[in-house]
Amino acid sequence: MTIVAQMCYFESARRGVKPEGVSLALCTTRVYHRFMPSPRFSRLPPERRSKILAVAREHLARDGIEGASYNQIIANAEISKTTAYMYFDGKRDLAAEVVRDVYARLGEVMGPWRATESSDLFWEQLAVTSDALRRHLLAHPDDLALLAQPETVGVSELDVWFGQMLDDGIALGVIRTDVERPLLLAATVALFRVIDEWELAALSCGESIDPAPAWRLLRGLWASPSSSRAGVAPVPGAELPSP
Repeated sequence: MTIVAQMCYFESARRGVKPEGVSLALCTTRVYHRFMPSPRFSRLPPERRSKILAVAREHLARDGIEGASYNQIIANAEISKTTAYMYFDGKRDLAAEVVRDVYARLGEVMGPWRATESSDLFWEQLAVTSDALRRHLLAHPDDLALLAQPETVGVSELDVWFGQMLDDGIALGVIRTDVERPLLLAATVALFRVIDEWELAALSCGESIDPAPAWRLLRGLWASPSSSRAGVAPVPGAELPSP
């Protein structure tokens, strides 16, 4: 199952998943904050921006960020080298914008976290969001290939989304309250990140995985010492609880 977290709701929709498990950290941590495109690129018509990013995404996903040819990308995007440098400082700058665009589209797939009314609905929202992200990544292999590249690792921008989810779970009694919130938030993000890496590697190789261990880890992290379980996490093959 795939839960890719939306990054501070993608810095007002520009910042920043995954496949069968519990992955919320996929988008968790992967944006180049050092690199930003020129304002000229942002002022291009949306169709033109989309075409340039689509061409670059294809090259970067296929050849890797290190291996892709900047000259070939701009040639296939039908822009001159002079014009390209009016938009980007170089390949890293372009790659950063491609990754940000991937996360923005993933954020649209996820949507904002919505406060729920029961533990069953809490877990259902995680499962439904994860499934939507999994299907998106399977349908967009270039996005998956980019997210799986170590060069795209950056810093976490998930505090807002994770914070909303955490507060919702605490209010419902799904998530423990005996650990200070900052520590619990950091531990939750770290666990999702590890699970994401595991699931991404499997998905990239075309392998199927059993999400049950990931759910057990998450449930164990969130469970109060006085309870045997934190809500009812989804079980592979089981139907989602009814609203």
